[in-house]
Amino acid sequence: MASILIVDDVPETLALLCGLLSPIHQVRAVTSGRRALQAAAEQPQPDLILLDVMMPEMDGYEVIRRLLSNPATVDIPVIFVSALEQADEEEHGLALGAVDYITKPIRPAIVIARVKAHLDLKAARDLLQDRNRCLEGEITRRMADNLLIQDTSIRALARLAEIRDPETGNHLRRTQGYVRTLAMELCSHPRFADFLTPRRIEVLIKSAPLHDIGKVGIKDHILRKRGKLTPDEWAIMKTHSQLGYQALEQAEQGAEYPIEFLSMAKEIAHYHHEKWDGSGYPEGLTGDAIPVSARIMALADVFDALITQRVYKRAFSLEKALLIIHEGRATHFDPDVVNAFFARQEEFIHIAARHADGETDVLSQTAIAIPGVESSPWSNQARSQENIA
Repeated sequence: MASILIVDDVPETLALLCGLLSPIHQVRAVTSGRRALQAAAEQPQPDLILLDVMMPEMDGYEVIRRLLSNPATVDIPVIFVSALEQADEEEHGLALGAVDYITKPIRPAIVIARVKAHLDLKAARDLLQDRNRCLEGEITRRMADNLLIQDTSIRALARLAEIRDPETGNHLRRTQGYVRTLAMELCSHPRFADFLTPRRIEVLIKSAPLHDIGKVGIKDHILRKRGKLTPDEWAIMKTHSQLGYQALEQAEQGAEYPIEFLSMAKEIAHYHHEKWDGSGYPEGLTGDAIPVSARIMALADVFDALITQRVYKRAFSLEKALLIIHEGRATHFDPDVVNAFFARQEEFIHIAARHADGETDVLSQTAIAIPGVESSPWSNQARSQENIA
């Protein structure tokens, strides 16, 4: 049975309406506007309110204003019941938000018919809202499933490159953490704020593990070679950035609509070996021509390569790694990205320790103060990391 709240200060009107409606509905009657507001907010809430206009202390117009301003009662339909028969009074009541207007004296058939019509409308609206909530919940669940599948697929693809180059270990987790740290430090910087929105940071973090996907296309005798590569081998190794870009480009072309993370993953894969001074590869881009995503990935990738053991080198000490990053400012790396790195170097060390492949001297150290890092001018010495690929 539907629940109806009747509000009227005239006992005879209350008795008449209760007599009409109580055989088929649950009816509650109150005699003032203040009591009506209390009753409307109590559980179970009424499905419909019949509200008198002319009442002492608080009239029906003020009651409906307060009902509609309260999120707990805003959805309860209100029918005005009034002895005021002027057209402008009815218009005023409807303008305030009433769903209908019944004039006195009470005509039973009219009251019963209109109450039924508005209860049916509310029931239909409630059913639609319930179905919409269920649908929204299902959409949310499916989107979460799709994101999980997407994230799992990204890791599976990135893991292919790691399998080919097994000594990189937890490189993907570490560099993803570094990228997140740099992005959060840079997002308020005037040069980066427009690009590093919360949404783009999320996409950047998701895309980062695919930075070396192109290594799948590099032959083992080059990828796993111990020691320095020959010039010819190095030329082949450098093609991994182009191979990664091409693979992701083909994947994107096969999609029915643009996929944001693939677009950023292409940028990162293609350009993360570019250098600020133009001495990088594959295109020799300089400065701001290098995508922001690739500039961030470049520092994250090099730092991790420096502090971890690779097939071609031992792990560098933390002090040496920090010096190399410092000396790469404005040559290898965007100066502001280097500033962000040193502002968060403690966090980088924690990430490296949390996802370490094994015990290293680097991870037992704390942040080291590099002369000149916190003051200007910065050192602009260049250092080549030719074989850090």
